[in-house]
Amino acid sequence: MLFRESAASVAARILEGSLALHLTENFVHARGRRPADSEIRSWERSLPALTNALLDAGLGDVEVLIEYTLPLTSKRADALLAGVHPRTGEPSYVVVELKQWSEAHSLEDEPLLCTVPAYGKRPVLNPIEQVRGYCEYLVSFNGALERIPQSLAGVAFLHNATEFGVGSLRSTPENVRGRMYTGDQRGAFLDFLRSRLAPKSGAPAADLLRQGKVRPSKQLMKVAAAEIRDREQFVLLDEQRVAYELVLSAVRKAKRGNHKQVIVVTGGPGSGKSVIALSVLGELYRRGVPALHATGSASFTKTMRKVAGFRKPEVQKLFKYFNSFMDAEPNDLDVLICDEAHRLRKTSADRYTKAALRTGRPQVAELIDAARVPVFLLDQHQVVRPGEMGTKEEIERAAAEQGLDYALVELDSQFRCGGSDAYVKWVAALLGLEGDGPVDWEPDGKVELRAADSPQEMEAFLTARREQDDYGARMAAGYCWKWTTDITLDMSELPADVSIGDWARPWNLAGDRSRLGAPPSSLWATDPAGFGQVGCVYTAQGFEYDWSGVIIGPDLVWRTDRWVVDRTASKDPAFTKATHDDEIDRLVRNTYKVLLTRGMVGTVVYSTDPETREKLRSLIPPA
Repeated sequence: MLFRESAASVAARILEGSLALHLTENFVHARGRRPADSEIRSWERSLPALTNALLDAGLGDVEVLIEYTLPLTSKRADALLAGVHPRTGEPSYVVVELKQWSEAHSLEDEPLLCTVPAYGKRPVLNPIEQVRGYCEYLVSFNGALERIPQSLAGVAFLHNATEFGVGSLRSTPENVRGRMYTGDQRGAFLDFLRSRLAPKSGAPAADLLRQGKVRPSKQLMKVAAAEIRDREQFVLLDEQRVAYELVLSAVRKAKRGNHKQVIVVTGGPGSGKSVIALSVLGELYRRGVPALHATGSASFTKTMRKVAGFRKPEVQKLFKYFNSFMDAEPNDLDVLICDEAHRLRKTSADRYTKAALRTGRPQVAELIDAARVPVFLLDQHQVVRPGEMGTKEEIERAAAEQGLDYALVELDSQFRCGGSDAYVKWVAALLGLEGDGPVDWEPDGKVELRAADSPQEMEAFLTARREQDDYGARMAAGYCWKWTTDITLDMSELPADVSIGDWARPWNLAGDRSRLGAPPSSLWATDPAGFGQVGCVYTAQGFEYDWSGVIIGPDLVWRTDRWVVDRTASKDPAFTKATHDDEIDRLVRNTYKVLLTRGMVGTVVYSTDPETREKLRSLIPPA
């Protein structure tokens, strides 16, 4: 939330010309950057339309929460109104989505999506459905609304539009949590506000909402089985919902005619790519539509087979690998969902591939051929291994070579790391992947970040979080220690390969079998017994846990004013003499970006190098 006052006070600030300045200052403080000019213009043009309506409705005492952040995400509702219900006397809330659109058109046969001339052909979510999604999400994650879910309503106010310009948007059903008013319906909008809010102070209701306990985020693996087999578990917001609806739309078009479309969804860690993948797969599975999920990650695929497919062989068969489609019949599937598609390789062939299948055909072409609707979800900054080449440009090029329709959805929200977009940007700046280099971390109340002076301190803190707060936790490290993968029957304990001074712990177990109380590598991130072993990027990527401990090894050290990547310190067998220094530099930085963005609640970071530890201490304030 950027600002909170009564409607009358907000109107007074608008009149004196200070509101946009206050919002800009608060935005900079919360996010570490200036808002875009378009966002400032939106505040200057849309907030007066809302506050004037509240004053004309006699609701000057209603509390207005501007740019209200949804729990555990970086998503923000334009405004949330808090007050008293005129009939019940209970707290009452209205989520308001403000649009400056004068014209918008619902997509043919796809009422949940629309196009706006100012945005070109890019589809966006119908604002009725957008605000309804915000309401459903709030009820799911704010404990104050658990007792009174009926207290929440949602409305989209298109104050510049007339019914003539946006009337087709009403093909989406309206209800109390999702409805729309235009500028020429201002009187009806005022009546709606009066029906939900009384002319009384909304401050107590706003306090109640702000004090509501935030429920833990739905961790992907904990709800995977229910999502696939039973019912939808996730509330998809904005671009997430656009991607979901585009896939279902493409499926309908494929069934009506000989239509094929490639869909690409891009986004950083925690932007919801795998949530979209499971939501789509679950919906198609329940409808009986032929669809499969594929990744290049053994850990992710095996975990999904175990968790989502528990005692359900037909569900286990939904999860495949990228190299499973070398001899697939063209368009045999309706949908192929390629998650973690940044791990695509040049070809699917390896040393075990039969000679007849060694055609040299690009892996991306095989996957596109396999389904009428191939869907690729990726983050180009998570490429961590030589030979991985999944990019939106590569996929678009492959689609163009076959003359296929291509759609791109870019996710810009954050649902991991406490929903802290600022933290993800801080990590990218820290590692030199974005911006001008490392900057001080300014705590934002969403995610915790700590610097440890020793691995003992890091492990003790994580152990306390597990025991005292019942949080899950894992420790992971750069691939800087040799890995004993051959665990023999005469061993009484796992070899403690990760050795730092007098502290030593084993790597996570290699292979598909549990040994000596440790889970197999594919379950290290999800089985509680994984704590105590150190994971690497290949077992952590694609997963999330409450608290993350990250050991930065000697392959990445800070020297005076810059990062230095030491390839000789890496023990990763994927790096060979043929791997160029520049590529190793990029892959090592990407590795630590992946490791530093696994934590839902917080991250503790430790470096084996004294100068690097000092640099981290200078950037991260003491807890």
